[in-house]
Amino acid sequence: MVHKARKGEVQTRNVILRRLKEDGPTDAAILAEGLGITAMAVRQHLYALADEGLVAYEEEPRPKGRPAKMWAVTQDADHHFPDSHADLTLGLIRAMKKAFGAKGLEKLITERAREQTQDYQSRMRSSDSLRKRVNALARIRTDEGYMARVERDEDGALLLVENHCPICEAATECQGLCAKELEVFQGALVEDVTVQRTDHIQAGARRCAYRIVPK
Repeated sequence: MVHKARKGEVQTRNVILRRLKEDGPTDAAILAEGLGITAMAVRQHLYALADEGLVAYEEEPRPKGRPAKMWAVTQDADHHFPDSHADLTLGLIRAMKKAFGAKGLEKLITERAREQTQDYQSRMRSSDSLRKRVNALARIRTDEGYMARVERDEDGALLLVENHCPICEAATECQGLCAKELEVFQGALVEDVTVQRTDHIQAGARRCAYRIVPK
């Protein structure tokens, strides 16, 4: 008989999925530290999630002892995170291509980027420091489902990190959506900055990351 996960177990497993999505490959001991439960309990949850095809691990050699199991989410786990109505969006993109052609679709994407830039600007304080504005941008993107946060690069530059892409299927169908993001971020930050994408989910990376530095 298949054991049905209790409510508390489901909540814990959802937290584990989110941690792995945000932090990338992690071993059970580190997950246990953050969750305040034993490593054994975390392993039980991880193996249950693995049985569902939601997580998998790779072994990482350690100087002493056995290799560590580094757990990560699989593509099948994506349905646990926001998808911004993927099927509807894909259908609309295909219909727009058919109705207006590639040039017409590009005009629509450009107009959407303009409106998005204005919306972001209206929700951010231009008088704030660059760091505060990037933090505000991360909060806005998190509200939109991108699971964003701000980090510091090795040389001190700001990194806007997005651990999830809620429009991934739409961006695969219409690459112009991703191409315009750099322009939107530059315009929204209201400063002469350079925004460079250093990691890209569409290119096979675990996350999208944008390096932001003043010109």
